[in-house]
Amino acid sequence: MKYMLLVCGDDTADASGMAPVEPWVEEHGVRRGVRLYGHRLRLPDTAVTVRVRDGEVLRTDGPFAETKEYVAGFDVVDCDSLEEAVRIAAQHPVATIGAMEVRPFWDEGLMEDAGTAVRRIDAELTAAAHERDVDRMTACYAPDVEAFGPAAAEPQSGIAAFRKAVEGWFATLSGPVHREVLELRVRPGEGSTFSHALVRIRGTRVTGEPLDRVVRVTTGYRDTGFGWVIAHEHVSVPLEATAGKERS
Repeated sequence: MKYMLLVCGDDTADASGMAPVEPWVEEHGVRRGVRLYGHRLRLPDTAVTVRVRDGEVLRTDGPFAETKEYVAGFDVVDCDSLEEAVRIAAQHPVATIGAMEVRPFWDEGLMEDAGTAVRRIDAELTAAAHERDVDRMTACYAPDVEAFGPAAAEPQSGIAAFRKAVEGWFATLSGPVHREVLELRVRPGEGSTFSHALVRIRGTRVTGEPLDRVVRVTTGYRDTGFGWVIAHEHVSVPLEATAGKERS
């Protein structure tokens, strides 16, 4: 299970006798592979605290709480138990002059893995296309999505531009849109992942002409902490294909 170690400094403590942090990082990061990532933070006087009240953004220079203790950095560790995470935190040099807060990440058993999320989103896109439901489709994308494909001549930056392109594409078609995934490969990552797919699109244009096209889709997904969304999408027609060539 993953744990966040919040490295809490104390501005009243004398750090002159503290051991260097590098050997701790070497032991638990390089040798044992338990420390996944970490970094120092600048001092609290560089912080900005943001609140929103009645729709108004309130910005305050400085930390959220005025206290002698402050978060000086963080480390993410992957341990078998809380007890192991506590032992690792106790070996951190800052624990001798400050404190280490050990906090587990949200129960991973309640979170989707990347492969499951990709397939769920893909099924959602298929259903949304069939129903021509723009809201349902755009809900699968991040607000800052970058997308490029046949729906518009130019790349779309942001969900508003992407939504407009989808609405314009649906306007060229009548009746349901049939989306069939012929091939899907997922490349999982930590916090982000990519998929590569061949997707067949069938429907009827408003002119009465049939649409039957196979496209290649490369998709980048982002884990927001509350769920996975599409952050990048590139749709193209393969240069060479047999079943994949456009037949419209």
